[in-house]
Amino acid sequence: MRINDQPVPMPPHPAATVVLLRGAVDGMEVFMVKRHGLSDVLGGAYVFPGGKVDPGDTDPQVLEELAVPLHDLRGALGEPELDTATAAGLYVAACRETFEEAGVLLAEGATAQHVEIAQTRAREAIPFGEILAGLELRLDLSNIVPWSRWITPRVPTMLNKRFDARFFLAAVPNDQKAQHDDHEATGSFWLRPRVVLEQYWSRRLDLAPAQIMSLAALALHPHVADAIAAARGRRPPVIMAEPFS
Repeated sequence: MRINDQPVPMPPHPAATVVLLRGAVDGMEVFMVKRHGLSDVLGGAYVFPGGKVDPGDTDPQVLEELAVPLHDLRGALGEPELDTATAAGLYVAACRETFEEAGVLLAEGATAQHVEIAQTRAREAIPFGEILAGLELRLDLSNIVPWSRWITPRVPTMLNKRFDARFFLAAVPNDQKAQHDDHEATGSFWLRPRVVLEQYWSRRLDLAPAQIMSLAALALHPHVADAIAAARGRRPPVIMAEPFS
């Protein structure tokens, strides 16, 4: 949109992204999915599972079942201007998107069998909160750690939308297998952060700036515990990207 031939800033959509981590022989690996080529957001690029916050993510009944006090979640984000429900909703959105796009259920005691049942119910269009309640599961938010916050440019450049995305780190549960949904995402992999960057540099895959910088920071940590500890030990940085020429 333009007024007097000047671009008008668009309000960003609140979003949440989870960087799934796992240990491997050669070091820590991250899970990434390839966005469908026809997607209107980073189509064809490799990203971490994530998406916009939905109204159901802040449903009071869903928030009542969280194992961690809401004020603790807001404190970890380092955003005192947020109300507690909005802050908690970002965590819920992160977990929901990870389940939908990567088939990983970040809930206390969740097993591969729980995931299979949850996916069946999701295909029946049952809301995420109802799925959790039916399985008597609570989101394991104590192990989902804020990592960074990316706000896309005031005037969209790469994207035709704007996002205010909170990035979280989480170790993939030992008995669950991450895999893309074959709908919004058409491919996926587990690789060490530096290897992903090397493939980007050699033009074997596409990445967006938030993924590039996140991978560069994660490449400094050889183990999952190191990355998690680093995230817990600092306030999540806020990156307000802007284009330049």
